[in-house]
Amino acid sequence: MRLTKPTLFTNLPATCEDRDLPGDLFGQLMRQDPSTIKGAETLMLGEMLTLPQNFGNIFLGETFSSYISVHNDSSQVVKDILVKADLQTSSQRLNLSASNSAVAELKPECCIDDVIHHEVKEIGTHILVCAVSYTTQQGEKLYFRKFFKFQVLKPLDLFSSNEVFLEAQIQNITTSPMFMEKVSLEPSMMYNVTELNMVTQADKGESTFGKMSYLQPMDTRQYLYCLKPKPEYAEKAGIIKGVTVIGKLDIVWKTNLGERGRLQTSQLQRMAPGYGDIRLSLDLIPDTVNLEEPFDIICKITNCSERTMDLVLEMCNTSSIHWCGISGRQLGKLSPGAFLSLPLTVLSSVQGLQSISGLRLTDTFLKRTYEYDDIAQVCVVCPFTSNEC
Repeated sequence: MRLTKPTLFTNLPATCEDRDLPGDLFGQLMRQDPSTIKGAETLMLGEMLTLPQNFGNIFLGETFSSYISVHNDSSQVVKDILVKADLQTSSQRLNLSASNSAVAELKPECCIDDVIHHEVKEIGTHILVCAVSYTTQQGEKLYFRKFFKFQVLKPLDLFSSNEVFLEAQIQNITTSPMFMEKVSLEPSMMYNVTELNMVTQADKGESTFGKMSYLQPMDTRQYLYCLKPKPEYAEKAGIIKGVTVIGKLDIVWKTNLGERGRLQTSQLQRMAPGYGDIRLSLDLIPDTVNLEEPFDIICKITNCSERTMDLVLEMCNTSSIHWCGISGRQLGKLSPGAFLSLPLTVLSSVQGLQSISGLRLTDTFLKRTYEYDDIAQVCVVCPFTSNEC
């Protein structure tokens, strides 16, 4: 049996405005519901706890806990009981038993209990194998096993963008304070850099470390920089794949008597994010659009592979984003390293911050489809008054 914690009871609140036909009927029912929170009846989470009714989901990185119980249902005493619990994954078999020594005897209607724990480090199918061996009063050795299969799911999806963030940690290992006069990143020829250590207020830049940029002995300070590939290199994504040189740090400081020191690091190397076979980015998209009014965007499709692709574009509508135009049209052949600018028209039927999703590119040569969701976000507003919307 899997050991899991109870969860908060959830309900689905049903509400309406006072001038509607039910009036305050729904509100009265929610206030009388013992599972709701008093004063916050419309909150889905309640005050009650519910015990798990099934195995539930287990995700990568969580700790799997299980309660194992071996019960003697017979009327005889058995001896030399050995309980063994193994976890079989796709790559290895792990022994989870707390003790590998046998129990001398087990009387009728008695049991042997054990709790096992394991931090899940692989996704996919896991099989818990529980094996029990024992000896009867007649000296016969018996053995049986039970299998419990469960799936480990991926808890997070990671998406990479064109940007590379560099965090530089600088520590003063001298015995006296330092005044940090300048800490800058000189990017390589392939990148443009933006310093993220300044806060703009009233058209004036102010350091995040304050006006007096002192670094006490053994103190550490973090400097953050954002690097973007230059347009001419971003179009040739193969150049910036793998380990690349992103630049070097230039550090200038003064000691307590005003002596200046300078240190320039060697070229820093980092693993640049890969873009896959096809890279889709947006060259033009408005920040704010009107509800149910078409607006234009410009997509840039880059062939990052080493082969020519014959592409077909499909546009799939979502609950809030609707594409205008013909879906399934041929885009033609795209050579390695080449790019294509594609104007598209979209409209949104829901207000608020909406994600542009639903683009599908299919390579007809390999019959492979590339999905692009959450490409960008746009704020959809109603052009009329709130009563008219």
